Amino acid sequence: GLTPLSLPLPASQYNPADVMTRLGRLIAMLFTALPAAAQDAATGDAIRAAISGNTVQGAMSDAAAYTEFNGVCVVIKGKDYTGTWTIDGDRMCFSYGTDPATCFGVRIAADQVTWLGDGAETGTGTGTILAGNPNSF
Repeated sequence: GLTPLSLPLPASQYNPADVMTRLGRLIAMLFTALPAAAQDAATGDAIRAAISGNTVQGAMSDAAAYTEFNGVCVVIKGKDYTGTWTIDGDRMCFSYGTDPATCFGVRIAADQVTWLGDGAETGTGTGTILAGNPNSF
């Protein structure tokens, strides 16, 4: 029978460049097969570091525009409203008034944010991180 070290060709006939090329293709296939959210969703610590104390300005997929300052003490301040934010695992949760919290996975690329709904592979909203509180909310 075959042993774990059995090769179809003698080891001397393998080209190292071919092996590396095949290995690279295998790795690329594995990452392509993963949902986009699993590939690059931010961790809770990364979300906190990027957003806490900064403003995010953007729009949700339902076309609702927003500009919100996310204070370090978990308070959200918008033009005419307030709320709170928390980190739950690797998701950012938002609560406004008496409504239950809504949580999103987050992709962060430089100053760009994509909000990911439950299990979503594509964004349910996008935004740009602005340093501090430029709107003085």
